[in-house]
Amino acid sequence: MQNKHIFVTGGAGFIGSHLTERLCADGADVTVVDNCSNGQAEWVPDDAAFFERDLTERDALDNILTEEFDLVFHLAASKAVNTDRPREQFEANTQMTYNVLETMDKVGVPELAYTSTSTVYGEAPRPTPEDFAPLEPISIYGASKLADEGLCSTYAHSHDLTVRNFRFANIVGSRLRGAVVPDFLEKLEENPDSLTILGDGLQEKSYMHIEDCIDAMLYVLNNASGPMVTFNLGTRTTTSVNRIADIVSDELGIDPDYEYTGGDRGWTGDVPKMRLSIEKLNAIGWTPEYGSDAAVRVATRELIDDM
Repeated sequence: MQNKHIFVTGGAGFIGSHLTERLCADGADVTVVDNCSNGQAEWVPDDAAFFERDLTERDALDNILTEEFDLVFHLAASKAVNTDRPREQFEANTQMTYNVLETMDKVGVPELAYTSTSTVYGEAPRPTPEDFAPLEPISIYGASKLADEGLCSTYAHSHDLTVRNFRFANIVGSRLRGAVVPDFLEKLEENPDSLTILGDGLQEKSYMHIEDCIDAMLYVLNNASGPMVTFNLGTRTTTSVNRIADIVSDELGIDPDYEYTGGDRGWTGDVPKMRLSIEKLNAIGWTPEYGSDAAVRVATRELIDDM
């Protein structure tokens, strides 16, 4: 990435800010656009240019995203899986992606890295490969990301754009917000004697550390070819919600009682069991450093330091 001009949407968020730090450290010239609804401006490193914009506005990228850029990382999204404003979320995500693609096409930026999600698969057999079909998401968030993948495919095959599409497992690390690990930490800070767990605690998914996630994306950008290629980013192992509660409690040095809200999922649209196949990623020569349990434990320590 040295000396490349790179544009990052959502670069003030959890994943985006870590990515921007890595790109700047690698010698890239980075510009970040974010409305800071999911992130914080202070997370953007000083080496990057920063513009606060709402990407749902059609002209938000005018005179910012120009032909000088080599690559766009599009991470900006409304991310809540259990949103109480489903139409707003679907429209926002598809509008943002369409506006990014339209502007890239207009000014001639050649390459896009798009961050999608495991939720596009719905409740699929495990481990789930990239060519699994049919894709039947069960949340509006998953549906919006699948629609965005369709837009990316259209621009890849009809507008000569090169697209790298990444379907993420659960990414964890410092600055993470609105997810199970920070949720448990916040609850236990308030009451270290008791922890309320959504569902039955048996939900089991893959958790990938943020540094592995960024390593994998950059590796794919340098080692995959084709107009649009899709890669799962995750681990070969899974961690249950009960296990996460145990890890968080252990790192805090406490032994709380667990209470459950009941049911086999935490909320409407929650996929209770998820493990992505990463054989395609492994086949081009990359494997994660951390398994799922280790990623959760390292992230817990980082988030405790954040507190």
